[in-house]
Amino acid sequence: MAEVLLEIEDLTKRFGGVVAADGISLALPAGELHAIIGPNGAGKSTLIGQLSGEVAPDSGRIYFDGQEITQLPVYRRSQLGLARSFQVTTLFPDFTALDNVALSVQAHSGHSFRFWKNARKETELRGPAHAALARAGLAEREATLVADLSHGERRQLEIAMALAGRPRMLLLDEPMAGMGSEESARLVSLLRALKGDLTIMLIEHDIDAVFALADRISVLVYGRIIANGDPAAIRSDASVREAYLGEGMADA
Repeated sequence: MAEVLLEIEDLTKRFGGVVAADGISLALPAGELHAIIGPNGAGKSTLIGQLSGEVAPDSGRIYFDGQEITQLPVYRRSQLGLARSFQVTTLFPDFTALDNVALSVQAHSGHSFRFWKNARKETELRGPAHAALARAGLAEREATLVADLSHGERRQLEIAMALAGRPRMLLLDEPMAGMGSEESARLVSLLRALKGDLTIMLIEHDIDAVFALADRISVLVYGRIIANGDPAAIRSDASVREAYLGEGMADA
């Protein structure tokens, strides 16, 4: 079995009377694509936020490659190789795809944010940006303004920006939200190509994509993991069908 890269121990988070994380424990081996599914309000994005450092847990511990990171800020987790993409893209629409990724390379390299001089011209930034765009399937769109990219291409670009930091693990929060079937299929192909090279935690409502991609799936309901296993086990779990998937999934 592969070495555990991410380990969560009894992670708990409350917002007033709402329990968003209720003693979550989970271990992800290196190279695994692990999907987190569940109904709206289950605490999925809160979990991702705690792992990336944007949300502080009330209790519990988070370990990355054997090092406790529970109290580390976002930038330190990024330096260790933990990268996140968001439900809402955060891109510069008047810059090209290459410019956006070059800025991400610049940010990860620790250079100052003088993008007018550096990110658009310096070879040490543009080289890795070219590579990240190619890996995300956007090599032919690098000179295109973000404003002219499709919704799906913007999500690919956000993944390219995450890849620019050479992460060991990606945290993906609903990357297929708002996509049509063709764009979703393209992103599934991209994530399948990244599997194994990277450890990936995927939050996604597109159940077909989840079952096509995931090595393991955890089902989160009211902040608690009610089931964890491979896709076949999750598909046949009666409690999961009742809580989230629906009876029809058993025969899908």
